[in-house]
Amino acid sequence: MATQKEQKNNLKLNIDNQVSTGTYSNMVVISHNPTEIILDFAQILPGIDGATVRQRIIMNPIHAKRTLAALNDNLKKFEQQFGPITEPHMESDTVPYDIIGKA
Repeated sequence: MATQKEQKNNLKLNIDNQVSTGTYSNMVVISHNPTEIILDFAQILPGIDGATVRQRIIMNPIHAKRTLAALNDNLKKFEQQFGPITEPHMESDTVPYDIIGKA
């Protein structure tokens, strides 16, 4: 019988052709209620008023916390391989347009 770790490493992901092309997003709006975290991935394009939500991901808070840990781990590995990710200089009271959180 395989251990939990072995089962996790052998997980096969099936991706249909339409999903495999991915969705580009340069903005995310994060909101929540008592039981869910909602991430609206959107695109802001020059000359277009407003942003268009391309994908909405809804997850429970435990899975959101695990996703955050996995993203942090992957960003550390990315920076070890490719160097630090730098952000453009912004005024101290400015919220980046591509990361907007709301309750």
